[in-house]
Amino acid sequence: MTDESIERPVLVAMTGATGAIYGVRVLETLRDLGVETHLVVSRWAEATIRTETDRRPDEVRALATAVYDEDDLAAPPASSVFETAGMIVAPCSMRTLAAVANGLSDNLIQRAADVHLKEGRKLLLLVRESPLSVIHLENMLRVAKAGAVVAPPVPAFYAKLRTLDDMVDHTVGRALDQLGVEHERIRRWGERRAVLRPVDGQ
Repeated sequence: MTDESIERPVLVAMTGATGAIYGVRVLETLRDLGVETHLVVSRWAEATIRTETDRRPDEVRALATAVYDEDDLAAPPASSVFETAGMIVAPCSMRTLAAVANGLSDNLIQRAADVHLKEGRKLLLLVRESPLSVIHLENMLRVAKAGAVVAPPVPAFYAKLRTLDDMVDHTVGRALDQLGVEHERIRRWGERRAVLRPVDGQ
């Protein structure tokens, strides 16, 4: 990651798809790396956080440098002049994907994603759904053509991941690669052994 990009924050959004741990781990990792993060959590993401993790939504928000309400379309990330090192939606629901694919901006997550596309900034979508319908696939194609990176969480078996945490770390590590963030969270192809480093406190 260049010195210039380090000075810009990473915008993290969490939506209501299953996989809240991905957003949590992104925030934890960026915090430990000293990268500024700005966060938007949807109301359905709050429900997923409660259901899938042992965290409370306020604890997840506390991991970020700045937090915005999803209904606040006057917040800085809604504006093109708010520069970031990129935006990651983790996890990304099919509803959010559909909105981004069709240029809708009904909430701050959708608006910020639209801003990143039109400004040519990095937008990474960790889409979560299975099986995928033709509509899902067409929406993925549309956002990819518009410049987004579609990155479904897929385990890399060559890394010989042993636990669920390992799988989450590998996905998060690959996502941070896309944003140009230097880290030591994953075992890369050709490495003899894993170099996963645990998040502080785990």
